[in-house]
Amino acid sequence: MKLGIVGLPNVGKSSLFNALTGAGAASENYPFCTIDPNVGVVSVPDARMDFLADLYHPAKFTPAVIEFVDIAGLVKGASRGEGLGNKFLAHIREVDAILHVVRCFEDDDVTHVSGSIGSVRDAETINFELIFADIETVEKRLARSEKMIKSGDKKYVFETDTLRLVRENLEKGIFAARMALDDAQRALVRELFLLTDKPMLYAANISEKDAACADPYALPQVSALLELAITQGAEVMAVCAKLEEELSALSPEERRMFLEELGIRQSGLDSLVQKSYKLLNLISYLTAGEKEVRAWTIVRGTKAPAAAGKIHSDFERGFIRAEIVSFDDLKACGDMATARAKGLVRQEGKDYVMQDGDVTLFKFNV
Repeated sequence: MKLGIVGLPNVGKSSLFNALTGAGAASENYPFCTIDPNVGVVSVPDARMDFLADLYHPAKFTPAVIEFVDIAGLVKGASRGEGLGNKFLAHIREVDAILHVVRCFEDDDVTHVSGSIGSVRDAETINFELIFADIETVEKRLARSEKMIKSGDKKYVFETDTLRLVRENLEKGIFAARMALDDAQRALVRELFLLTDKPMLYAANISEKDAACADPYALPQVSALLELAITQGAEVMAVCAKLEEELSALSPEERRMFLEELGIRQSGLDSLVQKSYKLLNLISYLTAGEKEVRAWTIVRGTKAPAAAGKIHSDFERGFIRAEIVSFDDLKACGDMATARAKGLVRQEGKDYVMQDGDVTLFKFNV
């Protein structure tokens, strides 16, 4: 699963990417420093994994991961090709969700493409480009559907009506993800891979000074961005990309001391990664033993046999049952033997929908 980092030039995208991945992407003070997207795989912080590692002392430790793609800064007119916009929009089309970085800090040494800070204005500049690109996509499909109506196939009447509705909503500034559509209409929209149909998380990039304040979400630029996000069904995460990039280069002990000096209880980066993981509608089930403690990534709503197939196709093909204990129950008991003695280890069948944090052992026969 890929999550694309987007935003205007010089808002801190590459700095945030560097902090996330330690990949050392260029982050110079001029537009289009990033042209080809940088890609990094990031481990998802999970305290449950740490508990299981302490319990089993495994030979191997494998956390869940997500992929972040640092996409170059978009500008006004990107949907018409401005600033290499067509190329950058194509990169966004390939990701599963969007991490939209919005500059909420003042710094005379870092050029702003509009000359001043305005979180809502900046966010809407990007959002309008996504909408314009989607309108172009819809109109291309609509032109074909309108021609095919003459064939007498009713599906093209449905397509035409739906596409006109989608175009009308886009022209009103409504994201595809927020449109009131029935299941059949939603299925058609999914075929178009619209940019505004992707889940979005705003990263409000604040200054180091503001990162230490009691409530960064009360900051004017962040608060205004929150109001915009609510109308789009999106979330906002306040984070200082510059601080996080500096912290990522330190040892865990140095990081802890640095945060204490700044009066910050913990880095916002772990929370950002976890929010990104949830944005993709992903959960983790866990397997644990002396050989390996591992988090397996599945889409929320996955049933037990398909989850078993993440380990090996034979597990899904020959699925018998899943032996499951919730992580919270296991932690409260202290070990698997006690959880089993208390009757907290369950036997689940093919129709069981996996839950986040299920500690699982699959039984299969091929």
